[in-house]
Amino acid sequence: MREGIVFAGFGGQGIILSGLILCHAALEEGKQVSHIPSYGAEMRGGTANCSVVISDLGIGSPLVPRPEVCAVMNKPSLLKYEPQLAAGGLLLWNSSLIDIKPARADVRAVAVPANQIAEKEGSVRAANMVMLGALAKLKPELASLQAVIHGLGEAVSARNQQLNAINVACLNKGYSLY
Repeated sequence: MREGIVFAGFGGQGIILSGLILCHAALEEGKQVSHIPSYGAEMRGGTANCSVVISDLGIGSPLVPRPEVCAVMNKPSLLKYEPQLAAGGLLLWNSSLIDIKPARADVRAVAVPANQIAEKEGSVRAANMVMLGALAKLKPELASLQAVIHGLGEAVSARNQQLNAINVACLNKGYSLY
């Protein structure tokens, strides 16, 4: 198994963190991983994306030109990454913020009301956790939900650990959607 995953959205939506958590989770389960973060000059509000590769074998290249999975948190990211997604791939899109539906019929497009759920759980900033929980359910071969929860503890800085209760609740809500 080798899967290329792209997380994309605005800076401040936890895009880079989502990829890092998934990498920690996959590592815990004995897989090989790579993580390439990319963000604009502005941390909050600029563009952000990260490419993750998860494989059972060594990773020859960390580049993800045709991802098998895309998780997009805003409309500009949907417009940019939907055409790049491999045929038969999985597209998770934040239906709370994206007012158009994906156009491709050759991919599995799944609407995730990430912001709406995160806000109900106590913090809209945890919308990325809702998306990550949904991804764990829909692509269990990448990493189990338990490994993702453990990866959260590894990836979140000490000063933000107090938010992990909301993050775990949002992971569970996203997982239970599908």
